[in-house]
Amino acid sequence: MLKDYILKEKDYIIEKRRWLHRHPELSMKEFETAALIEKELDSFGIPHERVGETGVHAWIDGKLPAEGHRCIALRSDIDALPMQDLTDNAYTSEVDGVCHACGHDGHTATLLAAAKVLKEKEAEFSGRVKLFFQQGEEVCGGGRLFVEAGLMDDVDRVYGAHVSPYIDAGCISLTPGPVNACSDHFRIIVHGRSSHAATPELGIDALYIASQIVVNLQSVVARSTSPLDTVVVGVGRMESGTAYNIVAETATLDGTVRAFDPASREHTAERIREIAKGTAAMYGAETEFIYERHADPLINDPSVVDEVTQVTEHLIPTDHIIHDMKKSLSADDFAAYLTKAPGMYGYVGTRSIKKDPETGTPYHNGHFNIDEEALLLSCNVYVDYALAYLNNDINDSLG
Repeated sequence: MLKDYILKEKDYIIEKRRWLHRHPELSMKEFETAALIEKELDSFGIPHERVGETGVHAWIDGKLPAEGHRCIALRSDIDALPMQDLTDNAYTSEVDGVCHACGHDGHTATLLAAAKVLKEKEAEFSGRVKLFFQQGEEVCGGGRLFVEAGLMDDVDRVYGAHVSPYIDAGCISLTPGPVNACSDHFRIIVHGRSSHAATPELGIDALYIASQIVVNLQSVVARSTSPLDTVVVGVGRMESGTAYNIVAETATLDGTVRAFDPASREHTAERIREIAKGTAAMYGAETEFIYERHADPLINDPSVVDEVTQVTEHLIPTDHIIHDMKKSLSADDFAAYLTKAPGMYGYVGTRSIKKDPETGTPYHNGHFNIDEEALLLSCNVYVDYALAYLNNDINDSLG
């Protein structure tokens, strides 16, 4: 059963979520959102600082004495998407072409409420709670800023949660192991030689070569990857040529790699480079290869999943806790934190079809919406896991 100190925050969570929904901001430009977060933290008496231009790091130190010092980080993302809000609610986005179609408004409101409750309970725990209100998740740019600022250096546990339109309200996924794939971007630039289209033998057709590279890249998954691994290599953009009667001198390909296994990720990147270089060489061309690792694979620590499960079992029936959620090839840069400390990322159900059919709408769709009351469970897990871990009240096997 959800705790009374969480239930009393229902109106607060809904009010802040709806304000954020009406005022969405794009990745790395969340200035008004950050200002609201700081205003609320000030009202709670919680110290804070900016991370980058729009991220906010806050912290609460417990008042109980303890041997040693534990530290847990709780994270929410705060950015919106460049798309039109197609819902028809009193809190529909007021910003043309921008909306919260991934639930980050709910995440932010939930962590603010958790901060409020934890501050009220500072006399009941020892150690430190860090609160990460992270910018730029949609472009995989914010998590690394918190890591590079050294904010994970003293963290013993990290926990975050995302709403899910695929899970019923009142349920939560606490799944160990791989949950989200990496998100990498590659660019291949083919350098050929231009000529008149009527004399192609005098040129080196970069467009033709790039087309062959696209075809040959299909072999990376089909013939260079174990059938037991999950890997995606996709080319989503090709740009080449200046006129219909000129052999293209250059061509640019942009694509993505998605994988769960770090070794498969590295192997795939190398095979793409080799295939691009080799294919171009067959026709006398050269290539530039650029590979950017935007987000790591998100792999939940099984021991931390067990810790969070122990806490959550006191809040909802055990059959409402999912431990085998299907892996997603989408990415989340929460993974950046997991490279520095044990942790996990949960998925909180916000689907209530009978109440509102739009709560079952997929992410990144203009009709996306959530059952706001479902955020209470997410808030309760944030608070109770932090309290239990800092007070050493759970059977944590990591020490």
